[in-house]
Amino acid sequence: MQHVENHTLRFSKYHGAGNDFVMINAIKSPVELSDEEVKDICDRRTGVGADGLIMILPSEKYDFRMKYYNCDGHESTFCGNGGRCIAAFAVEEGLTPQHLEYEAIDGIHKAIVTKNSDNEYMVSVTMRDIESYDLNEKRLIINTGSPHYVTRVENLKNFDVRKHGAEIRNDKNISTDGVNVDFMEIIDNQYYIRTFERGVEDETLACGTGVTASAIAAALWYGGNDIDIRTTLATLNVKFEKDKDSIKNIVLSGPATHVFDGFYIFAK
Repeated sequence: MQHVENHTLRFSKYHGAGNDFVMINAIKSPVELSDEEVKDICDRRTGVGADGLIMILPSEKYDFRMKYYNCDGHESTFCGNGGRCIAAFAVEEGLTPQHLEYEAIDGIHKAIVTKNSDNEYMVSVTMRDIESYDLNEKRLIINTGSPHYVTRVENLKNFDVRKHGAEIRNDKNISTDGVNVDFMEIIDNQYYIRTFERGVEDETLACGTGVTASAIAAALWYGGNDIDIRTTLATLNVKFEKDKDSIKNIVLSGPATHVFDGFYIFAK
């Protein structure tokens, strides 16, 4: 494997609206990483620094297979912004055309990548259909590739996302496995969110599955099916079709940025 042979690992750093990832092309050079090595690479003080690590792996039927790890080192459920960034990375690596199809832990995703500049892309990715959810006036519980709890708050700018997010994330009455938490505020008919992510165990600057969950919550509470969600650094768009209790043909769109390339050196 790559790091066993020469103790270095080639990687690229991408972010989607501030949600940042270490990207590894494991098709050209197969790679195996332990949970501890993934955690070390993602460490913001002693490693590269990232919310997660994503590998491109071979696929028999599709352009590639996406494998996603949270920064705690554990393989996790689907990541929407990671799913957009990995598509841009695949195009940049010359692995796929701009219209591509790949497999992830929650199924098959189609993506369209448009290059806006040397390091800036606009990426749209299809999300899984939603067949069921739990909605009331207080919150929405839904799985958009990862489980989410969406609730409305006031004064989002000064809201303690870390404290209240951790409380809900660890509430076994809501989910025995833990849930991601999205806090939404509506200001002048615009939707703003901040997200606490399990696995990161902190607020992230954006979350693609959380944006998708929040857009669906907005639609169920207020109507619409083409919704902009404003995160800390950028605006993402979610389009979908409502069919009775199902949400189908979901497309998440937003920016993806190639930040830098490098080599990670493993301790011998």
